[in-house]
Amino acid sequence: MTTDTTGSRLAGRREWVGLAVLVIPALLASLELTITHLALPAIGRDLGASSTQMLWIVDGYAFLLAGTLVVMGALGDRIGRRRLLIGGAISFSVLSVIAAYAPNPEVLVAVRALLGIAGATLMPSVLALTVVLFTEPRQRTQAVGIVVAAISAGTAIGPLLGGWLLDHFWWGSAFLLPIPLMLALVVVGPLTLPEHKAPDARSLDLRSAALSIAAVLVIVYGLKQLAAAGLELTAFAAIAAGLACATAFVRRQRRLADPMIDLRLFADRAFSTATLTLVFGIFVLWGTNYAVAQYLQLVAGLDPLTAGLWTAPPALGVIAGSLGATRLARKVPAGRIIGSGLLLSSAGFVTLGGIDPGTPLVVLVAAMTVVSAGLGPMMALATDIVIGSAPAGRAGAASAIASTAPQLGGGLGMAILGSVITVAYRADMHDTTGPAGENLTAAVAAAAHLPPAESETLLASARSAFTSGFGISALVSAALTVMVAATVLVVLGRRRPPEPNRPSQRTEPAFFLLFRAKAWNRATGVGGGL
Repeated sequence: MTTDTTGSRLAGRREWVGLAVLVIPALLASLELTITHLALPAIGRDLGASSTQMLWIVDGYAFLLAGTLVVMGALGDRIGRRRLLIGGAISFSVLSVIAAYAPNPEVLVAVRALLGIAGATLMPSVLALTVVLFTEPRQRTQAVGIVVAAISAGTAIGPLLGGWLLDHFWWGSAFLLPIPLMLALVVVGPLTLPEHKAPDARSLDLRSAALSIAAVLVIVYGLKQLAAAGLELTAFAAIAAGLACATAFVRRQRRLADPMIDLRLFADRAFSTATLTLVFGIFVLWGTNYAVAQYLQLVAGLDPLTAGLWTAPPALGVIAGSLGATRLARKVPAGRIIGSGLLLSSAGFVTLGGIDPGTPLVVLVAAMTVVSAGLGPMMALATDIVIGSAPAGRAGAASAIASTAPQLGGGLGMAILGSVITVAYRADMHDTTGPAGENLTAAVAAAAHLPPAESETLLASARSAFTSGFGISALVSAALTVMVAATVLVVLGRRRPPEPNRPSQRTEPAFFLLFRAKAWNRATGVGGGL
């Protein structure tokens, strides 16, 4: 371990080994979601799940995860971040087994919600421990970039492994895939990760915890109902109740000596802008990924494994974008990199807006790769801005914000953009009676029991209706990314890169001993001293 000229502690071999361990739950974060997307058609077929139930199988996980992230981040500050991480990994493994053998959609929805709570223990702990291990700004930026790249790697690996499992076994096998990773974390984590608590943290304020969870869940539910069912009183009542809980939460945080969230952080324009960028960036990414997974299997007619292979290039685009951005950020202001990437993504979304059932898959995948590569810098650099703005004693709470923002945005993206597709589908299929008029999965299942001519007619109409809704959602995403890009370029465009540091000796991270090739070291810039 060395120090730079400013006195910051430079990470050595032990810290990089610890980061290698933290990569495990980071992989799981996206592995769980991408596998579920691929398994949805089989779940809908085997369990007879409705379109609403299938949305809640995904949304229940995302919403409970987002709703409890702030609480789990604060809890980690008090009981220890490593302890929370290991306990969450054990709970996640047990619940995954139950999900794999769920007998009906209702049980699966409930277990997925509990998995969201267990999952909420993982990412705040990962980011908080990353901040503890890497205190030097440029090393921290690289470490966060590696965590983001690991999440993206899970996006690439998940469909491949999940597709193979779904081709050879039942849909529940996809939920068993994360268990080996969790067991490895449980065994290796205590040996390699430091325990860390906030030095001045008091007991967890249960009223604040309840208000934060209620605010997120009720608002998300109201927005989901508003997008799916239109202007209904129930939706507005839910949003109003959620906003009331959020207001009460904010007022309580201002009065507490040890608040769950330090609201003063949001007075920093860079912090607020980076947080909102994470929300909207992952909103469009997750919502689009959800639609693409359905498109590949139900419109293009691919089996799960082949669909997984087609999703690999976009995942690699995120990895390239996030790792390349952390290196480029040494010389170029982070805001310019993030804003330029968002504008690049908007071009990909515009291309997706013109997709129809006859579009070659290479066009779809190329557009998604452009989208992913453009969003990669946002994921890495905006996360680093958020967690780098907090003092060490509030690292858990800041990490929870950095985790909550994208997870909440992603959950909203799948719910709202998914609802946009559903509304457009139902409008185009209004003359079709029965479940086939509700969603594409039901239409594909119904077509299997019709004579060939009627089957082809129904499938052609259903696929056209789905892609019409998909195109609308893509154009909405394009407009959002342009607006966010403009905001980022104005607020963060002049934010200076970290000052270069001159360590007294070179350090080579043990994490990269597996990647000794010079090409890798040149691509990542992590192989030698910083």
